[in-house]
Amino acid sequence: MSARALLSDADASTVLATILGNNPGMSISTATRVLDQALAFVATAAGRPGEPMVPSRTVDEGWHALILHTGVYQRLCSRFGAFVHHQPEEPDPGRFSSSVLTRTTALITEAGYRVDPDMWRAPDDTLVSVAAKCQHSDDSGPIVIIPKPKPKPKS
Repeated sequence: MSARALLSDADASTVLATILGNNPGMSISTATRVLDQALAFVATAAGRPGEPMVPSRTVDEGWHALILHTGVYQRLCSRFGAFVHHQPEEPDPGRFSSSVLTRTTALITEAGYRVDPDMWRAPDDTLVSVAAKCQHSDDSGPIVIIPKPKPKPKS
């Protein structure tokens, strides 16, 4: 399923305008794909607290645009039970591991969303050029789900 349906047309239009404004020359079609994948990422991360997930650099561009629309972003996260915080890291292809993107896209698929492989490439891939100078590289860090999951009781 496409995650685009998670936003009203009015909300999607304002977020798309931000993506397009930050990325001169990007087509509306590409911006829509970026937004769709960012929505799928946020919805999955909010619905699965405790699961290590990271966006690709391209998807992160859409996530940044969502965050700037605080009301839209807060309502989106609330629908899935947790607020997904963002702490940027400078891009560093040396820290990149494709396994984190593979795991993230598997979780998104498991959550019922369609994954667009062109939006989930390595940080130095130029198929889709974005303005975001941000990367999320490993399980230890920048994606913070609030509320934090409660520890599982020991059997």
